[in-house]
Amino acid sequence: MNRIIIVIVLCVSFGIAANAQTYEAIKGKLMTRWGKEVTPENAWKEYPRPQLKRENWQNLNGLWEYAIISKDDKKPENFQGNILVPFAVESALSGVGKSVLPEDKVWYRKTFQVNPEWKGKNIVLHFQAVDWESTVWLNGKLIGTHKGGSTAFSFDITKYLKKGEQELIVSVWDPTDDGMQPRGKQVLKPRGIWYTPVTGIWQTVWMEPVNKVTIQTVNPVADIDNSQLILDTKISVLKGNEEIKVSVFKDSEVVTEKIFKAADKIVLDIPSPKLWSPETPELYQMTVSLTKNGALLDEVDSYFAMRKISMVKDENGFQRIQLNNETIFQYGTLDQGWWPDGLLTPPSAEAMRYDMEVLKDMGFNMLRKHIKVEPWTYYYYADSLGLLIWQDMVSGFKTAERNEQHVKWDAESDWSRPKESADQVLYEMKEEIDQLKFFPSIVTWVIFNEGWGQFETKKVVDWSMEYDPTRIIDGVSGWTDRNCGNMYDVHQYPGPGMEPAAQNPGRVMVLGEFGGLGLPLKDHLWNPEMRNWGYRTYSSTPELIKEYAKLMYSLVPLKYKGLSAAVYTQTTDVEGEVNGLMTYDREVVKIDPELLRILHAPLYGKDNKKVVGIITDSEVVANDILYTKSKPSADWKTAPELKEFKSLKGPIEQAKSESIWSVKAFNLSEIPEGISLKISAFGQVKVYLNGKLVLDKRIIGKRHYEYFNISDYVGYLKKGENLLTIEAPDAESKAPFDYGFFGY
Repeated sequence: MNRIIIVIVLCVSFGIAANAQTYEAIKGKLMTRWGKEVTPENAWKEYPRPQLKRENWQNLNGLWEYAIISKDDKKPENFQGNILVPFAVESALSGVGKSVLPEDKVWYRKTFQVNPEWKGKNIVLHFQAVDWESTVWLNGKLIGTHKGGSTAFSFDITKYLKKGEQELIVSVWDPTDDGMQPRGKQVLKPRGIWYTPVTGIWQTVWMEPVNKVTIQTVNPVADIDNSQLILDTKISVLKGNEEIKVSVFKDSEVVTEKIFKAADKIVLDIPSPKLWSPETPELYQMTVSLTKNGALLDEVDSYFAMRKISMVKDENGFQRIQLNNETIFQYGTLDQGWWPDGLLTPPSAEAMRYDMEVLKDMGFNMLRKHIKVEPWTYYYYADSLGLLIWQDMVSGFKTAERNEQHVKWDAESDWSRPKESADQVLYEMKEEIDQLKFFPSIVTWVIFNEGWGQFETKKVVDWSMEYDPTRIIDGVSGWTDRNCGNMYDVHQYPGPGMEPAAQNPGRVMVLGEFGGLGLPLKDHLWNPEMRNWGYRTYSSTPELIKEYAKLMYSLVPLKYKGLSAAVYTQTTDVEGEVNGLMTYDREVVKIDPELLRILHAPLYGKDNKKVVGIITDSEVVANDILYTKSKPSADWKTAPELKEFKSLKGPIEQAKSESIWSVKAFNLSEIPEGISLKISAFGQVKVYLNGKLVLDKRIIGKRHYEYFNISDYVGYLKKGENLLTIEAPDAESKAPFDYGFFGY
């Protein structure tokens, strides 16, 4: 009888245990091929910290218990089910897929055992990223809190451990866009360029054993001009007589090996250094050992690259970006890093790497990581593949108070951010820089984007330039420039466009966002019923290719006018945005990578042609425009009656529904190799060269001019007198009308 009872008890216990371990991704959602393969056994098992790698560690990803309850309630007595960590609650791959409101908290519970071989060591618990405010208990005791949704944090849990099974409890509160904290592009009501919220643990949770005296950070800074590496290390506790041994390897061969006192500055000679670049992503391997009196206290594996990012004024007086003392044009995509199945969390490391490999195959040498911090492994992949990264700081503002907190492009002053909120933003910004500055692929920090929560711009940008002088600082990307930082960055859709370099001689001219050409593809949409849009949306692949090729053709001459970098929107479709070069599920690459490489190749040419203003626009200095708002004579394109036109200093204010016709004669002693147009208008514009149509385009130019390469019509020019004529009928909106014509 007792035996039967025991069997029944065991079966019931096994049934409960089996039920506790059930998992299934949320069905009916758009999934990637990698997401379909995710299980509790394989979810993000990679070592999470490639920049400081130790042999012994324990991954805590997998199934945890969860509960969503009122934020004012205490720890739940019972949990509501299983969640797959490290996927956020709202994601399909979490197995939960529920919304979390600002009045809610998410609670997690995990039990685990500590490796008995770690006895006598300090045990450190690491969280790679938890959005947003985390409180952590171990075995019923509070061990710490952290505020910040995109950065890693850790606790020494040694004194909280007990024999046998450990109970880890985590509570998370996230107000999303009901708060002012950095939250990126998450909103409670997704729409347009704003996406599904992400709450809770969304990167790896793990543990490692260390000694009391241990290596905490290793930050290599390359000095290629002197063939040296400066190694900045942080040791947890220095008690005296500790030494650091650094061994550097390249292709398994020892490059250098040296021992330093732990408190001394570490400078290593790197003979004949192999320089890192997108074409040759050379990485050196490194082992750093910490000893005292011959006893090994700690040892980590790491790596570094010999590369230098800088600026220089070229022979035409334009400020240029240089990599390893050579001018480089940087061209990449706006990379949101969102996934239909994992949201902020890629379904796997393989999936994450796939995006970068496709971009390299397409002929991009850079990407702008937009308002998101990736897992550290991502940046290691960029280092190893040779992708330059512009890393955005994660921004935030309260949607309900958008008019005040989202600074408009023409605002005279920044948002007066409350001190507590400002301090938190600066704290998280410093954490992001500190945790990512190791990675050589990151060459630019982007501090503010399009006025989102922008405050004390000059003070914050100046601080970032002083805090990390080894990188270029893009203080304000688009919108509300405050004449600080290393770059003048404009956004122009579809573009391309740029600010006049002559007005900003000390800064690099960049196009931080442009393009946004959309193509919705059936069976690959996040929500077929919603508005699936691009800044320009097309219905076929040939149309998309044609318009993309035009953008590339017009982008090249901007190099000669001082443009040093451009960022195309975007890598993939994201939720309702269909302007990606790949679909959101990564199943379709919309334009053949081989064709893209051909289209991109001219951007990287070393030629630096001199641009000559044939007809000078009025963006910097007002110039005469000969125009009429009444339709001129029939032959005005070839033989205009000048009495029908009047002269006015530009730009001319064109009202909605108003029409403008303009003529300009010019003389050429020599025919230029190439020609381009610069136009400000709002509506369909037609341009004629000696009576022949060279441009028929819808232009939206309220804030920035659009540029068009018309070099294929250079044959319409002749020595002596020429005539340029423009018609801009029925303006769609009030806007300045102006134009320029250039040769090179």
